[in-house]
Parts: sequence; C-alpha cells; structure tokens
Amino acid sequence: MKDCLGNVIGGEEVLAASGATFEKLGPATGEVVCRVARSGPVEAAAAVAAAAAAQPAWAALPAARRGEILFKVAEALEARAAEMAQVVHAETGKSLKDALGETLGAVALGKFMAGEGRRLYGRTTTSALDNRQAMTVLRPVGVAALIIAANTPVANVAWKVFPALVCGNAAVLKASEDTPRTASLFAAMAREAGLPPGVLNILHGLGAEAGAALVREPGVGVISFTGSTAVGRFIMETAGARLTKIFLELGGKNPFVVCDDADLDLAVRWAALSAFSNAGQRCASASRIIVCAGVYDAFRERFLAVAKAQKVGTSDADDFGPVINARQLANMLAVVDQARADGAKVLCGGERLTGQGRDNGFFLGATVLEGAGPDQPISRQELFGPICCLYRAQDFQHALALANDCDYGLTACVHTASLHRAQEFVRGIQAGVAVVNAGTYGSEPHMPFGGLKNSGNGLREPGTEALAVYTETQTVYIHHNPDAA
Repeated sequence: MKDCLGNVIGGEEVLAASGATFEKLGPATGEVVCRVARSGPVEAAAAVAAAAAAQPAWAALPAARRGEILFKVAEALEARAAEMAQVVHAETGKSLKDALGETLGAVALGKFMAGEGRRLYGRTTTSALDNRQAMTVLRPVGVAALIIAANTPVANVAWKVFPALVCGNAAVLKASEDTPRTASLFAAMAREAGLPPGVLNILHGLGAEAGAALVREPGVGVISFTGSTAVGRFIMETAGARLTKIFLELGGKNPFVVCDDADLDLAVRWAALSAFSNAGQRCASASRIIVCAGVYDAFRERFLAVAKAQKVGTSDADDFGPVINARQLANMLAVVDQARADGAKVLCGGERLTGQGRDNGFFLGATVLEGAGPDQPISRQELFGPICCLYRAQDFQHALALANDCDYGLTACVHTASLHRAQEFVRGIQAGVAVVNAGTYGSEPHMPFGGLKNSGNGLREPGTEALAVYTETQTVYIHHNPDAA
C-alpha cells in the first residue's frame, strides 16, 4: 500500500500542498485501505488550470480520433477488468462478482461513447434567403468538472469521463472520498492507453473541501454531478450564479407497484433485487413498495421470506455487502429508529449486523417496515441503504397516486398482466424512467437516465442525450456569391 494516494494533475501525481491526508476505510473491515490527499482550493485551481491548458489541443483533434483514443481506454479497462474489480471490491465491500459486472458495464459504456466520436452530428437545414446555407455544429464547452458518488464507482467514472472527453472537453474528476483508488486506477489506465496528460485530472479530498472548491472555480465551463439533492442545490446556487452549465443526477425514493393481477413470484424477485442489491445503494433503488389490497397479504408473506433469506457479506455467494461508511449506517439506523417510534413496524432487519467476520464492518441486513405514514421521514427521505417500506393501496389508481406522492421522480416500476394498466402507469407516473414487470434500476449505455422533480434538472446521461451536457450548439450561416463562381 502506498503511503498516500495523490491527485493526478497534468499527468503528475501531486499531494495536497498542505500535506493533509485522510484515511479511506474498507466498509467490510473498518480497516484503513489507503491514505489519500486531502485537497482544497489550491489543488482544485491547479487541476482546472491543467485541464484548461490541455483542452485546446485535445479539442483540435478530429472527434473520430478522440473516439479512437477513448476506445483504447475502454479496451485497457477491459483487459485489466479483474484488477479494477479487486479495487472496487476492497473500496466498497461488494462481491468480486458484482464488482466485475460493474467494471464490464463501464467498458460497454466506454465503447459506446467512443463511437460517438464519429457521430457528433449537427444538422443542415434550409434558409429563407438566397445563396445561404444554414447548419448547426457541436462545440466542446471547455473544462468539465465531474463529481461522482461511491455506490458504483467505476461505472460512475465511465458515465461522465467518456462523454465529456469525446465531445472535446478536458476534465477534472472529483473522486468520491469513499472510492479514491478506483478513480486513480482508471486515470492510470487511460494514460497508458494514450490519453494525453491534463485531459483527465483526478482531484481527491472531502466533498465539502475539494468538491466545493471545484464548484467555485471560475474556469469550469460545465459541472456534471451525481449525488444528493442537498449538494445539487448547493451547486446550483454557487455555480449557477455565474451561469455555469450544470447537470444534476440526484436522489430517488422510487416506487415499486404490485397490482392485483401481477405474477407475484416475479414481482417478489424483482422487488428484492430493486430494494436490496448493492446494499440498496442505488439512486434507482426501490424503497417504497406499494401493493394493491387484493394481493397485499400474499405478496407480504413471500417478500418477507425472501428478505429474511438475504445473505449479507462480501463473497460471491452473498446477496449484498456493507454500506459505504459508518456515517451512512448511523443515519440509516436513526431514521429506522424514528419510524419505529412513530408507529411503523420493523418486519425484519433494522439493526447493524455483527458476527461472521462482520464486527468491524458497516453491515445492515435487509430491512422491511410496514405501517409508516406517507409523510413520515422514512417515506420521504432517500436513505441509500437496504431499507424499504410496504404500503397497502386500495386499487391501481390509489397505488399510482401513492407512487406520485413524492418529492422525487427518478425511476418507477409496475407489475401487472394488463397492457392497459401498464400503459396508464407509464403515462401517469412522474418519473424519468418507467419500467414494466422488472425492477426500478438498470440502464443501458445507449439509453438516457435521469429524473424529474428533486431527482434532477432536466438533462440526461448516458445515451446520445449526454452529448447535450458536454457541448454547446453553434449556429452557422454560410453565404456565397454565384457570380464569383
């Protein structure tokens, strides 16, 4: 283990000027994984300056050539997928199987976005004037500040780095303080694959220090952030004041609706995956399971059996691992305790797990509550853990109303055998992603992801829609004189 993991600025590893560091703890063991540079405004400014210096030459490359370089980066990640999975496993506590699946998903995203180098399409159109051609072209914004969460660290890196760079921007990636080695290893792979120095810079540190400093940097042209709604509001208030372009992918309190004609075995399987996989650490996790009265008792019995059988640990035989840190675990337990005090019943879980090698880790069992009011904190707050609540709906229309009774609007799912009911759900649900007869999570590289209400600010990534985040549209008029031909 290195003494300290430094920033990557202009292709060089740089520690914090103050010499300050912090400890990254493994969530499965509570032990120190590495020490990390605790950066602040000095390092944020240096990283932005390095990106600004490298960006013109990178943007001057034909977009297809940028795509070819980024395809090599994706291939490098694929070739060393097992190595990356080991790092993700150590930093998050998720199983190696899940870490490898996440890494290969990042590869797929990288290859898709690299192909956009040949498809950075503008458009041509007609003009009302004689001898004039009208068109639009896409231009890079400049320096992109990319701020990511720790839940799926290598996928989160890929979702932002590949589209930002293929569009011709240079980037400063603020790594999550909980997954710093993942970001640094990705940057090392990118350099070895031929990405020029300074095009991708890595900034380490705490969010309130390094992240906030990056948001305040005037040289940043676009900010892309994935994380909490509270931090998203800070970014809008801070960078929005200087009219910086901002993309926000924020929280979710996602509904999973089970109708009285649903295939209950299928619904139970997907509900458990949606609520508990990745320890519930998905912005698309299903935390509100709304079941129509006619099948509520039957669903409840089957779902509880599956929830109680969830295996919690770090091996490939386990269903999910620990939550990312002690602070997150304490917050979750506090909200569950408050719900219990407010009259909700904890049907299973709700306590920190110990024993079987978990004593020093941050493990929480699959937690299911019943009887929580729709206005109680546990029904309104995103907890980012393996916690869900059951709600009884009178009928489909009541279920849809409960699903929409939320400040978030990221993803939603319905289980039903009726095409008509499925269509009404898709039309009526207030969510950026609607799913029929599967789970609330899941995305593909070519498909946009994002939400409504407090879940985002209208833009989307990935998919080709992500290109709108990282480009500006330039309108071009070309006049010619036929007599001079």
